[in-house]
Amino acid sequence: MNSAVLTAHDLACERSERLLFKGLGFDLSKGEALLVRGGNGHGKTSLLRILCGLSQPAAGEVRWRGEPIAREHEQYGREMAYVGHANGIKDDLTPLENLRLAAALNGREMDIGTATAALRQVGLARCLDLPARVLSFGQRRRVALAALMTAGVLLWILDEPLTGLDVNGVAMVENLIRNHVLAGGMAIMTTHQPLTLDGLIPKSISVGD
Repeated sequence: MNSAVLTAHDLACERSERLLFKGLGFDLSKGEALLVRGGNGHGKTSLLRILCGLSQPAAGEVRWRGEPIAREHEQYGREMAYVGHANGIKDDLTPLENLRLAAALNGREMDIGTATAALRQVGLARCLDLPARVLSFGQRRRVALAALMTAGVLLWILDEPLTGLDVNGVAMVENLIRNHVLAGGMAIMTTHQPLTLDGLIPKSISVGD
């Protein structure tokens, strides 16, 4: 019996009439991570967008719990969270407001205490009430990661999550991913930087080879 929760079948992706990849497939179960490898412009972000349901593949299909994600869009959206290059942070809101808004958009309530604790955990105790527009890229990335931590979802999809972070920030993200997966969660990520997950060995696929 296949215990895979997320499966990709024979995926192909084209951009501007250029074939980025084809025939790509994998499966991922609870307690597993997947590292997507490939050079710049080879289709790593395009693959993540397909896996999130934000883009359609040129061929193939992504399934969640055995059903196509296009058919199970709402349920899949409740069990998956995506952190991309743009972080998804609203400039005019504070980190606290951003976290509570993210929760509300996903149909959940988040009290100030929970939001504050998450932001302190990612090193933003001094930035709670500042508008996001004055934060550095790394600080904004931390707000997005705090939202991810509190989302309560099974699958994390992370596009270059270490970008813009200092050494302490990188270690924090590595611990977040490791703890999430070891607790039975799932993670898919791209990164140009070495990723140390202390005993957790992710699956790996390459795109554009």
